[in-house]
Amino acid sequence: MSTPLKVVAVTGSTFRPSRTLALTEALVAELAHRLPIDSRIVELGDIARPLGGALSRKELPETVEHELRAIESADLLIVAAPVYRGSYPGQFKHLFDLIGQDALVGTPVLLAATGGSERHALVIDHQLRPLFSFFQSLTLPIGVYAAEADFTDYRISSEALKARVRLAIERALPTLAAGSARLQKIA
Repeated sequence: MSTPLKVVAVTGSTFRPSRTLALTEALVAELAHRLPIDSRIVELGDIARPLGGALSRKELPETVEHELRAIESADLLIVAAPVYRGSYPGQFKHLFDLIGQDALVGTPVLLAATGGSERHALVIDHQLRPLFSFFQSLTLPIGVYAAEADFTDYRISSEALKARVRLAIERALPTLAAGSARLQKIA
């Protein structure tokens, strides 16, 4: 692949430090070890206040609109959400409510989530996959869930989680390579 893959990672945490951000950064770093990428991380915490006050996209300041356009134009989305009360946060959903309905058709999406315990692990398949199915995105086969116990001082300390990150990226590579080949033929 000669052209870098344009990767936009969205982290749905509004706090710092953040285990969700740490997981997102690990996924981006692992992908960068395998492919040439041009990456950007969109942190919900950086845009939460103006985003939360907007009822429609035309009410957003240009800084937030710029982030939405980046999401819509990604070759690959990495989307990581913290789990609060059994689901992703409302502002995370509001961010995607403002994304163009057809903007993510066919876009590969690697799903990830963090929560206090393993009991929230199904959020990836029961809530995140349906959200991106609505957009007709291509959710990648392996999502990555991390519990609080997988981190020490907001850094991944679990070898099992590190292995899961590697496996998720490894299993995504054929899909990403195929998509990149199609894009280069079109260009």
